[in-house]
Amino acid sequence: QVQLVESGGGLVQPGGSLRLSCAVSGIIFRIYSMGWYRQAPGKQRELVATITSGGIPNVADSVKGRFTISRDNAKNTVYLQMNSLKPEDTAVYYCRAPMFPNYWGQGTQVTVSS
Repeated sequence: QVQLVESGGGLVQPGGSLRLSCAVSGIIFRIYSMGWYRQAPGKQRELVATITSGGIPNVADSVKGRFTISRDNAKNTVYLQMNSLKPEDTAVYYCRAPMFPNYWGQGTQVTVSS
């Protein structure tokens, strides 16, 4: 059973930063790519960033230069560092292992507002 537990969300002012964490269990974490996704109210869930098992990151154009994805295989954890946050980044953020598409965590709410 794949389990994913996201944390680190909250309320932040525009221009602020947050670091999200996703603790993963039930899989051999180090051999799988991981991804961060988000879903804003009334919108479809979208891919934000991915990182390969070898640590190669890729981020969506909408967050390029502001968000960084990383992983710690010793801790079975994937991170999303979010800087220069904008109101349009407000969403519930989820992590997922793409090879296990049916498994999602509960998500963590990020609200960017003054």
